[in-house]
Amino acid sequence: MLRFFKSSLPAQLLALLLLVLALRLPLLWLGLPLTAAELRALLVGERLHAGAMPYRDLYDGTAPLAAAFFAGLEAVASRPVWLYRMLALTLLIAQALRLNAVFNRYDVHPERGYIGALTYLLLGSVSTDLDTLSALLLGHTFIVFSLSALLSTSREGYDNRRLFRAGFLVGLGALCYLPLGLFIAVALFAIIVFAANAFRSFLLFLCGVAFPYALVATYFFYNEALPGFVRFHFEAGLADMEVDALPGALQLGLLALPALVLVLALLRSATVPLGLVFQTKFRQLMLVWLLVAIVAGAVGQGAAAGAQVLILPPLAYFGLFLWQKARLRWLPELFLLFVLAGTVTLRYRAQVPGLETLLHLPAESRFGMQPDPALAQLRGHHILVLGNDNRPYISNKLATPYLDWELAQDDFGHLGEYAAVVRIARQVAADPPAYLVDQEGLLSRLQRRAPSVFGAYEPTVIPKVYKRKLNPQ
Repeated sequence: MLRFFKSSLPAQLLALLLLVLALRLPLLWLGLPLTAAELRALLVGERLHAGAMPYRDLYDGTAPLAAAFFAGLEAVASRPVWLYRMLALTLLIAQALRLNAVFNRYDVHPERGYIGALTYLLLGSVSTDLDTLSALLLGHTFIVFSLSALLSTSREGYDNRRLFRAGFLVGLGALCYLPLGLFIAVALFAIIVFAANAFRSFLLFLCGVAFPYALVATYFFYNEALPGFVRFHFEAGLADMEVDALPGALQLGLLALPALVLVLALLRSATVPLGLVFQTKFRQLMLVWLLVAIVAGAVGQGAAAGAQVLILPPLAYFGLFLWQKARLRWLPELFLLFVLAGTVTLRYRAQVPGLETLLHLPAESRFGMQPDPALAQLRGHHILVLGNDNRPYISNKLATPYLDWELAQDDFGHLGEYAAVVRIARQVAADPPAYLVDQEGLLSRLQRRAPSVFGAYEPTVIPKVYKRKLNPQ
């Protein structure tokens, strides 16, 4: 198999695509439950498509470019979960092929072919977490595409357009997921190593990073959403990360196979001398990339969906050393088959009875969003949920700006303050929800403080669910 993919012919590309589709599509065809990250993205897209302004009419920390992308998908179809899954697969394939093209174009390794893309897609299929579209996966695509613009300085010297473009792409990545801004450190190292005038080049790169942020800040300024942008994107983007990911223990278990491949690849690369100075510098660059990826994951506290995508680029690069020719020619082939078998086993463990228990790794589908049976009768309405459990929104629509309950504490956490009560009353009165799900038991206090708005709600037969009167007095 390795010998086959160590070629850059169209047949190898077609075989690679067929392999990844055969590996991933059957589970998608069987169906995956809606994840917390997908539900949040659907609600954000739905709300923005209806005309809401991010950070002004929506209390949520989703980065602006990702939020706009979700709104665009909502314009294609209503709650397009199928489109999310197809785009996630497309983005992962695009990242792998782009990175592989950079490897081949710049001769970063003596051997060419599709081995880098094979490693990327194979280990990117271990968990179904990367089968779902997320802000991180979207932003990471821009980071991968920025790499070639940074490397060009080594061949062509000081290039204004390419350095600015690299910074622009990193800025777009951070506008999708803020911790991706840490990849400025990777760019700084690349500029120091490759650029003719490092200081001037880095300033130009920073101008590229700042440009999309200046455009977005200007847009929010003229739409009276700049304070919310600063509050929800910069402050909450680092201190109050979304908890949309799988449990930490499960993530570590699923990272065991990629981590094993990465450690062996690093050890193998340390013993292989590289002939060209550029190849040695590129290996140093990918070591820095790996360190920044680990730091970015640590900053996010593993809370972002699809966090394992961060280590795939350095894993694909160092895997080139692991799969190269060895004294025992059959050994790399055998290990690749082991990795392929391990990927299939981990991905489809839920379909084999008893395998989850044997591996001590529950299926990711067990942590998907399932509708609350107690709210089965509540479907197709505009509602407000006072609490952290967003399951009622699976079959209903968000009626107010209060999507992220932690961020909503700016108002609901200060019900003793007049200004907070006025803000809540104004937001709810602008789009009164047909039903209110009171998970935190706040309605009685709200009715006392804002009776003109919340006095219109009466109990229903469903516990903690209140219905708005048709003709409130």
